[in-house]
Amino acid sequence: MTDRTLTWPNLISALRLILIPFFVIAILERRPGEALIIFLVAGVSDLIDGFIARHWHQQSVLGAYLDPAADKLMMTAALVVLSIPGLHPGWQIPVWITVLLITRDVLIVVIALIVHVAIGVSRFPPSVFSKWNTGFQIIAVIAVLLTGLMPSLDGFAAVLIYIALGTAAVSGFEYGYRFVYRASDLTPEYGLDQDTEIGEGNPEETADGGFD
Repeated sequence: MTDRTLTWPNLISALRLILIPFFVIAILERRPGEALIIFLVAGVSDLIDGFIARHWHQQSVLGAYLDPAADKLMMTAALVVLSIPGLHPGWQIPVWITVLLITRDVLIVVIALIVHVAIGVSRFPPSVFSKWNTGFQIIAVIAVLLTGLMPSLDGFAAVLIYIALGTAAVSGFEYGYRFVYRASDLTPEYGLDQDTEIGEGNPEETADGGFD
């Protein structure tokens, strides 16, 4: 990892941040097709910046934080606007599910900061459950956006959202277990080193910076 700032992966991650307000505007103006395209573009760009970072050795300290931040902000924006009554012409995500999903993320970050301050650990490897959760949340949001174009998908979108909630709960408890009962596993001896990446859009290794 380097301390470079102007790398292609970082520029692509910054583009995803710029796409967020356009995504929200598309939802507010009841254009689910346009919102879906923006969300898909953001997802593809995440794969592209991860590929570039790994294969052209353009990992950076900034990218390790910028990439997962862009991913999480886009997902949070999608969950919020798709759960507000009347904004989306398709199926509405129950507000309580959005609250639980966002609260879980906030708690994980807060606990991670506490662990960092207490014992100096700043790198947290993602679990299998966190990778499943990330995937189901993305697929669920895509399905919900599609319901604005194809109402027949309402039931399918609902099933995916509840599956995403279930995987989020399991991964959240798993992280809690590691934080509370296995703090030693989060030290470098757990298999982490200074070359471990927590960003650059690598779903196989980082899954939202390791905090999902």
